Amino acid sequence: MTYHVEFDLDFKRNTSKGLYLAVEGIDGSGKTTQVAKLQEYFLKQGKEVVRTREPRKDKESLIGELIQKILYGKTTIPPVAFQYLFSADREMHHEDVILPALKEGKIVVSDRCFWSAIPYGIMDREGSVDTNTGNWLMVAQSILSMYHQFTVPDFTFYLDVPLETAMKRLQKSDGQKEIYEDKEKLKKTIMGYQWLLQEFPKEFTVIDALKPVEEVTEEIIAKINK
Repeated sequence: MTYHVEFDLDFKRNTSKGLYLAVEGIDGSGKTTQVAKLQEYFLKQGKEVVRTREPRKDKESLIGELIQKILYGKTTIPPVAFQYLFSADREMHHEDVILPALKEGKIVVSDRCFWSAIPYGIMDREGSVDTNTGNWLMVAQSILSMYHQFTVPDFTFYLDVPLETAMKRLQKSDGQKEIYEDKEKLKKTIMGYQWLLQEFPKEFTVIDALKPVEEVTEEIIAKINK
């Protein structure tokens, strides 16, 4: 027996007085650098800024600690369970950090947000990203869901860089490598982001991240101020 389920949903929008910004992109796209630059800019403007990231790394997040161990290959769990860990950490992150800050009128600048659940959630899927796969992940990861939804950033900036550029940047990095910092995995991640950009063009601002760092920052700030 099969069951037909059909419903129409919109994204959950930010209705608080604060501003929610997210920077997305593959590993090596320059997200962390731009988040730091945005924090610096708004602080100079006299704004209250909360700089954060997903998944969290801090010791206060037990789930975030486990995620970091998996990302760096120190332990393993089934891929689907791993994706649900991201969602669980994201829910706690929203309730503990993001939503309270927005209600207080602060600017939240996040290195990744829930959008990452799609390009990274397809890692255990065969073939290319199609509408069915994307929609399943949107519902399963509480993005478009009747049960629970995460708040959409007011601005999401996608830092667009070629695969080879990202790989060169990652090779120059002295930090410990994550399991996703692999050429084939990054290639699939790009496919996931391309699907998102095609399906939800109004939710993203695409930035050419091949430009010098300062030019990228200026372009992002210009979009926000506009």
